[in-house]
Amino acid sequence: MTLRRIERQHALIEQLRWQRGVPKSALALAQALEVTARTVERDIARMRASGIPIRVQRGPGGGYLLDVRSKLDPISLEPDEVAALIVALVALGPTATDSARTSMNKLTRALLPSV
Repeated sequence: MTLRRIERQHALIEQLRWQRGVPKSALALAQALEVTARTVERDIARMRASGIPIRVQRGPGGGYLLDVRSKLDPISLEPDEVAALIVALVALGPTATDSARTSMNKLTRALLPSV
C-alpha cells in the first residue's frame, strides 16, 4: 500500500467521522480529497472489506456513513499491539492530523515504564 493511499484513506475516515450520521456522496468526498469519485469508491470498498464499519445508504440524499459510536469504551492493549499501532501511525505521519498526533502521544505514553 502506498503512503499516498494510507494518507487518503485516513483523510476519508476523518471526513466520514466529521459527518456524524449524515451520508456523504462519493462525489462530495472526492472533491474534499481532490481525487475522483471512483478512487473514493475503491478506497471505501477496500476499507469495508478490511472490516471498517462504513455503511452505504442508497438513493437520493444517500452516500457513505462511518457507523461508529462518538465515544468508545476503554480498551486494553498489549504492548505488542500498541507497538503495531505506533508503526502504523509512523507510516501515516504521526502529526498528519490532530487525531494522529493525539493517538501517537497516548500510545507512546502507554509504553513508558510506570514510576
